[in-house]
Amino acid sequence: MAERKAAVERNTLETQITAAVNLDGTGVANLDTGIPFLEHMLDQIARHGLMDLDIKAVGDLHIDDHHTVEDIGITLGQAFAQAVGDKKGIMRYGHAYCPLDEALSRVVIDFSGRPGLTFNVEFTRATVGGFDVDLFMEFFQGFVNHAAVTLHVDNLRGDNTHHQAETIFKAFGRAMRMALSEDPRMAGVTPSTKGVL
Repeated sequence: MAERKAAVERNTLETQITAAVNLDGTGVANLDTGIPFLEHMLDQIARHGLMDLDIKAVGDLHIDDHHTVEDIGITLGQAFAQAVGDKKGIMRYGHAYCPLDEALSRVVIDFSGRPGLTFNVEFTRATVGGFDVDLFMEFFQGFVNHAAVTLHVDNLRGDNTHHQAETIFKAFGRAMRMALSEDPRMAGVTPSTKGVL
């Protein structure tokens, strides 16, 4: 596969964001968003997806985290869309279950070219470390719309909100890792034989 890297810059009245991704990295995340709990979750994507993320964001956090979280999702989605390119040779579909103590989440993704989000999560608390967990849906909606993926996120159980969120992001990273991996059916396939698959 060709090198799968991209960098995107997004500037609005509320935020200034840069997001760079290397889909074939080693799980390194360089994050500077001003939102510590979100950074903890983004780090899970990198680690469990075995991809490198470099995200810097300046936003109107004096108002709240909403614009910054949503715009990070949008910018990251744009970077993924560019890095994935024409999607030739990838598995396309990915899924993962991830537990953390009492919590368990399932994430299923399809690099379909059709944006769609189903987000079945009932957090047990409204905030973690001052972070409004409702904003995670805004993050994923922004990502889905701009990466053009179909994404199903289900928290199957959990009592601790931190655990619920962490299992979601770990499963998200692992599901993407599967979807973006090389399709073994395409190994050694030439244009003249693709029609037989």
